[in-house]
Amino acid sequence: MDSEVTSIEMKPASQGVTNLGYRSTENGLSDHPDSVQHNSIKFEIEENSDDEVYTGCARVANKIQTGVVGTLSKHGSKIKLLFKLVLLLLYFAYFGYAMYYRFGDEGSIRLLVCTILGVLILLLYTFNRLPGFKFKFSSEQRSLSKEKKIKKIKRHTGRFLMLAVFIALAAYIIYDVLLDYPQNAISVAGLALYIIIFYVFSKNPAKVKWRPVFWGFALQYIFALVILRTSWGYQAFQWLGDRVTEFLNYSNAGATFLFGDILVTTYSLFAFRVLPVVVYFYTVTSVLYYLGVMQVIVKKMGMFLSFCLGTSPAESLNAAGNIFVGMTEAPLMIQPFLKDMTKSELHAVMTGGFATIAGSVLGAYINFGVPANHLITASVMSAPAALAISKLAYPETERTRKQDFDKMGKSKDRNVIEAISSGASNSVKVVAAIAVNVMAFLCVLEFVNMTLDWFGDRVGVDGLSFQLICSYVFYPIAYFMGTDVSDCRKVAELVGIKTFTNEFLAYKELSVLIANKKNFTDYTAQWNLSADWYYQGDDIVLPYVNQTLKKGIMSGKSEVIATYALCGFSNIGSMGIFLGGMSALVPSRRGDLAQIVVRAMVAGNVACFLTGCIAGLLYKDYNT
Repeated sequence: MDSEVTSIEMKPASQGVTNLGYRSTENGLSDHPDSVQHNSIKFEIEENSDDEVYTGCARVANKIQTGVVGTLSKHGSKIKLLFKLVLLLLYFAYFGYAMYYRFGDEGSIRLLVCTILGVLILLLYTFNRLPGFKFKFSSEQRSLSKEKKIKKIKRHTGRFLMLAVFIALAAYIIYDVLLDYPQNAISVAGLALYIIIFYVFSKNPAKVKWRPVFWGFALQYIFALVILRTSWGYQAFQWLGDRVTEFLNYSNAGATFLFGDILVTTYSLFAFRVLPVVVYFYTVTSVLYYLGVMQVIVKKMGMFLSFCLGTSPAESLNAAGNIFVGMTEAPLMIQPFLKDMTKSELHAVMTGGFATIAGSVLGAYINFGVPANHLITASVMSAPAALAISKLAYPETERTRKQDFDKMGKSKDRNVIEAISSGASNSVKVVAAIAVNVMAFLCVLEFVNMTLDWFGDRVGVDGLSFQLICSYVFYPIAYFMGTDVSDCRKVAELVGIKTFTNEFLAYKELSVLIANKKNFTDYTAQWNLSADWYYQGDDIVLPYVNQTLKKGIMSGKSEVIATYALCGFSNIGSMGIFLGGMSALVPSRRGDLAQIVVRAMVAGNVACFLTGCIAGLLYKDYNT
């Protein structure tokens, strides 16, 4: 589609203009008075102040410049489209030959999957830009009488679907899960317990709408069913997790250049191994945001959630965005909506932030040794769970305003280079926050433990610590998620660390237990007699290799439950970070945000526990 060119003003040589320089930039208008804008490309005419006249080669160069600028101004969009089509055709030629040359290995499958995803995203982006064409889950405008009839049909159909899905899921749980693993029934009790408690202590129990609650939990369960109970789903996400791990390992190139190979690969120190991953992932996210890929993915996922749960576009977009970005970055996508949102919608936005983690720190946890496939699954599952538990804890009681999915925030970067630079620069505050928070909380935790140990020693109690107290206080939570009884205190301790400090420290402790399990498995492959190893308190001693596994090991099921239960920013420290970030985006709602932040943090925690319950219910070990 051609854009209309307004004017091109050039002073003649007789007026003293000696040189005309042309410069093209992308996105945004210039303050230069003599400029030509065409679509997203802008051509500026720069004037020099000297009084020389064009002669000889300068005149030829000026004519060439003028001709190029005029051609681009007139046919810029067509040239740009042609260039993109050529690139696309070249890629498909390469893809076809690559599939012909070698097909069947892992690399060919990876190329095929990435190409299919890329084509789908490109089609969605292209169709949405066509005039009069939109993918919508909602119907067109109808007459009032027809609308009432359709609403009635929808209401009855929705109730029938809810009943049918409930019966199907209940039958599957009984037949395929509880008959084979009756001990997993405790996770069902945990799900029911959390729902009952939150309904009783809801802001307004009489106003609870069960559609978002039911479908939020149903989507969470169905997604977990595919990943945890089917071999193809498990293998698919295992493959995806391996690819994400491989992708994040490229951060070692920059870290090795900056810090040296010994510090990065040999010693694997936290600052040199984990923090560069955050910088790398943040940069990639910034590029995807500039290209519009992130907006397309988030928008479609948000529309799907809104269609299923009946939540508003802003709530749904934020929940989808939280899968990929952090709790303070996701609201930027819905900033135009924030000032007019109801308290229930604001509560849903904050709960979604507390119930998920950012993609940047997900890479750090993968570097700890936490399974990538379970981290990815947990982050996706928590999005509908957050909306469900939020609408149960704080149901809608106000009249909502009409919202549009297309009013999403856009990147302010003007090109890919600037997107890379701004992404890297913006990651500095995240890296610094992670580093100083981990250091500060470890210092405070050590002080608290030494203080508790001193108080315990005064009355003859040895080993009193914050972790020990958490292992008993949060024991019921771990138990009702379906954790093996022998591991309940370990998982309860991790939940306590996550809630009162942060999830970074909790995952660091979990990584120790995961590494212990691997070391123990390798050891018992050679020495498996009862005399070859022994317990010393909670520790396991491996005498033949002179190694002590601090805090012992956990079962595979308990490790998976802990991975899901810890996957969220819901802790006391995050309340201040989130409240400050949201208040900066919408200062007029600071009072409302302060009123609901504690309730949202608790709801975010429970969303993570519900994800842990479903993981405990459907867990199946495919490695045995």
